Amino acid sequence: MSQQKPLPFIYQFAAAYNGMLDCFSKIVKQEGFARLYRGIGAPIMMEAPKRAIKFAANDEWGKLYRNLFDAPKMTQSLSILTGASAGATEALVVVPFELIKIRLQDRASAGKYSGMLDALVKVVRNEGLLAMYNGLESTMWRHILWNSGYFGCIFQVRGLMGTADSKRQQIFNNLLSGAVGGTVGTILNTPMDVVKSRIQNSPRIAGQRPKYNWAWPAVGTVMREEGFAALYKGFLPKVLRLGPGGGILLVVFTSVMEFFRRMRGEGR
Repeated sequence: MSQQKPLPFIYQFAAAYNGMLDCFSKIVKQEGFARLYRGIGAPIMMEAPKRAIKFAANDEWGKLYRNLFDAPKMTQSLSILTGASAGATEALVVVPFELIKIRLQDRASAGKYSGMLDALVKVVRNEGLLAMYNGLESTMWRHILWNSGYFGCIFQVRGLMGTADSKRQQIFNNLLSGAVGGTVGTILNTPMDVVKSRIQNSPRIAGQRPKYNWAWPAVGTVMREEGFAALYKGFLPKVLRLGPGGGILLVVFTSVMEFFRRMRGEGR
């Protein structure tokens, strides 16, 4: 008896849902409310180190580039460059978590894995340890584009708004600049997010070349077969999360850093 093959990616998703609300209602109706949270363990474990690495790497790359280019302070160009470098650094950490999340959330793979650890064991056993880094290149492009847009916009918007004269104004400035950065970053990186998911959801089979392998050729394949709009499928829920989320992230980061600075000052 021949093994049933999963439907091509476009039929698994594109034909199933007409939009964000239609997708939400059909998943709840057909698969249950808990299905909305399938694969949540991997992103929860990833979130704290991911955000910490993002800002820590951005600071360290900023110091390096200022010394390298003999720049006394940050500029727009350096903000974009440091953001891109921080994104590449961040991607090295998040790829295995992203792969497990994608495998758990994919409808075609729903019966293959019982949970995060089961998915991890089966991927390593069946595809090898290096399979955990499938999609590294596309993930790096995704994070490079998002972080360069995010930190570049933060620098620009903060400059336009001027120095805050109160704590409340500072929070507002950070919230707005971070939200603008998150929105622009999402516009820039959504096509890479689309192809990353397809690359990571393609198991490695010996002797077979996967349809989606490298990031930019995969972008070309999607455009050719499905049209440019397919590269922005899922954009609305993503920008609704990462736009405001970028502002909140910046506010929380600056507040936490100010708290630790005060703590260090009191300890002296």
